[in-house]
Amino acid sequence: MHGEHWVPIRDLHARHRPRILDHLLHLDERDRYLRFGFLATQHQLTQYVASIDFKRDEVFGIFDRKLRLVAVAHLAALPGHGPHEAHPDTRAMEFGVSVLPSGRGKGLGMRLFQHAITHARNQHATHMMIHALSENAPMLRIAAKAGAVIEQDGPDSQAWLKLPPDTVGSHLDSSLQSLAAEVIYRVKYRVMHISDWLRMLMASS
Repeated sequence: MHGEHWVPIRDLHARHRPRILDHLLHLDERDRYLRFGFLATQHQLTQYVASIDFKRDEVFGIFDRKLRLVAVAHLAALPGHGPHEAHPDTRAMEFGVSVLPSGRGKGLGMRLFQHAITHARNQHATHMMIHALSENAPMLRIAAKAGAVIEQDGPDSQAWLKLPPDTVGSHLDSSLQSLAAEVIYRVKYRVMHISDWLRMLMASS
């Protein structure tokens, strides 16, 4: 865990596709452009969400108090890919993230990045990569702060972060965080529905 800065990050699965799509559809044009490198249409976002391989990749989400998905990260396997001059055994995973305006300024992107690092290590990845537009300064700052090497090619940039190997501690940390996030989500769910029930009861009395 990470003390006072800890944020519950929930593992997302195939059943969450509608909520992931809803999250992406709430991004404005500028945010979609920065996230995908082009102005993704509703049809393209639908195709993207449908194509996520939850058996191979990992997807994480942060929910607000009303259980709205305010931040989503996709950690995708890139078999056979690595930075220039990498060892043939290099195994890389690509990180992508989006945060709704209501979740900005809270460090959620950084928290998801750190969370993804642990999960990539536990999948025996040697590197984590971010493919971003060169103008996406916030994303590149997150990568640079973690020690990534940034390769710029005109309007596009790739950030490569070399990962340490997994440890017993990294697996334990991942399991504890997932368990805690699930418990907190279920508590929020119960509280929200009890509150809704009480409001209905008071309105009918």
